[in-house]
Amino acid sequence: MNPLEVQKKIIDNDLLIFTPLEFKRILNVPSKMAYNFLKYYTKKGLFIRLKNSVYCLAFRTPSEFHIANKLYQPSYISFEYALSYYHLIPETVYTITSATTKPTREFEALNKVYRYYKIKKAVFLGYEPKKIEDVTIFIAEPEKALVDYLYFVDLKKKILNERLVIKSLNKKKIIDYAEIFRRQSLMKLIKGLL
Repeated sequence: MNPLEVQKKIIDNDLLIFTPLEFKRILNVPSKMAYNFLKYYTKKGLFIRLKNSVYCLAFRTPSEFHIANKLYQPSYISFEYALSYYHLIPETVYTITSATTKPTREFEALNKVYRYYKIKKAVFLGYEPKKIEDVTIFIAEPEKALVDYLYFVDLKKKILNERLVIKSLNKKKIIDYAEIFRRQSLMKLIKGLL
């Protein structure tokens, strides 16, 4: 397999981030050949391994939003990172935070930390597809990002940011999302902030 042809196929198939299985499928080659090609050309600098079995082209690195959605699935960007994106907290957030239904995990890729917090399937909602840097990613609506964050504050797993700016948010939507969590202490916390 010619590395330039492989690059072209990956680009033509719009695969910014891919697994060995996706790589094998687009090239129509046996699994072992795909694995060996990825291993060899990762060492040569053609690919970057973002984590076990997740790669990208070295010269075409995806955005941190896209990486966050692909590293650990299912997931959507939420908590502090989404709050910062929506300008609901004044601080810049350097850890990309996401909600998932899988166990809580943390990964490092391209010198960034990606942290995933487990939430119940019943509350894994309130996110939307958004086009960012020509890629569709899943990110919590502002109200849901706030409720996800406050849920972990209520659990004492996060510290309340005293500089939250939530005046512009839909208060009914916040209450509706909070009710899905079925925690009186969360409702009390939210009503105290509203």
